[in-house]
Amino acid sequence: MKKIIVFDCDSTLSCIEGIDELGRILDADTFAQVEQLTNDAMDGKLPLDEVFPKRMELIAPSAQEAEAIAQMYIDKVESTAIATLKTLRDQGWTLMILSGGFAPLIQPLADLLEIEEVHAVPIYFDEQGNYASYGKDYPTTRNQGKVEIINDIKSRHNPEKIIMVGDGISDLETKPVVDQFIGFSGFIARNKVVADADIMINSLDELIEIL
Repeated sequence: MKKIIVFDCDSTLSCIEGIDELGRILDADTFAQVEQLTNDAMDGKLPLDEVFPKRMELIAPSAQEAEAIAQMYIDKVESTAIATLKTLRDQGWTLMILSGGFAPLIQPLADLLEIEEVHAVPIYFDEQGNYASYGKDYPTTRNQGKVEIINDIKSRHNPEKIIMVGDGISDLETKPVVDQFIGFSGFIARNKVVADADIMINSLDELIEIL
């Protein structure tokens, strides 16, 4: 039977918040607005399904901008991630990503980290590479969406143990349906996550000692 570790991506596997960086590409004011919305969602001050369309209306990213952020995820990967995830795989863990970020932007990082199963929001572009839409009904665009996906993972894989690692409220929401919720504060420490996590880590390599 499998042992599964599910990782958040933004501010966990990589130090960036991809959707915020898409806003930064445009201008400082847009970045500030998008960043505030992200923090409000990750701190539990606003519901995700309210924040998501507001951010997308502000940024409407092109395919070219998305590719630039995909590279940034790789450039800003957590410093111990590659070695740590290799060790975890060697120890028999199956690794997955569960994110409120965009799948095409995250996939190159997942490839680098040799993570085969990625759950993230679809994003669509037209033939000219202009923004068209995103997966508005995808579970991680709303609160409790990560719980839905964790339950699906459990039903498909029937793991003997499943762990969630992440920094935000949407990650913490999975605590009742995983065996252990590990909060990550290597890039940002969110008060509710610090208070309610089963355990906190500041660096991914701490997982080796914990597990």
